[in-house]
Amino acid sequence: MSENTEVIQELLAVVGLDAAYRNESLTLLEKGNSRYVRDLKLNLSSTFTSAHLSEKECALMALSIAVNNNNKVLIDFFEKLALAKEATEAELAEAVGCASLLALNNVFYRFRHFTGKEKYTQIPARVRMQLMSSPVTGKEFFELMSIAVSAVNGCEMCVNAHEKSILALGATEERIFDAVRIASIVTSAGKVIY
Repeated sequence: MSENTEVIQELLAVVGLDAAYRNESLTLLEKGNSRYVRDLKLNLSSTFTSAHLSEKECALMALSIAVNNNNKVLIDFFEKLALAKEATEAELAEAVGCASLLALNNVFYRFRHFTGKEKYTQIPARVRMQLMSSPVTGKEFFELMSIAVSAVNGCEMCVNAHEKSILALGATEERIFDAVRIASIVTSAGKVIY
């Protein structure tokens, strides 16, 4: 067995998949003896902890991004991890709801931003966002999930608005940075583990 195959098996073990599991991307990395697999394993493992987010927050953040990216393997993994870190069913549901709501907002507000037309800012949005009003995870953490999803979805207006809100709630830029770091790693891992 090659060293690369061993690392792939270690990566699969991290997310609870069988060592024999393969998909197109993993097969190409394995055949090409890619050194990237080691980086991916280490990067993904780094989403479990943060100096600025609790382990439960890391898992909920990653779950929200996995849902946003529609990655069943990572959704299952991060759901189990969040439960192991004492997340409640309501908090899991909120991470899922956040991903869905922000997908809506990111499309809508990106459209407004891209067109740059004042007229579109004057027309009522007519979308409900009650989930944001009193989240079970707390306003600050919900905003952190929101900025992470918005960064993944590429909504500049949303990222700027959520950052301003998060800082106004007293959070640090380090918490914001770690939220987006986790989002980027989960998105990256989802290109290979699906």
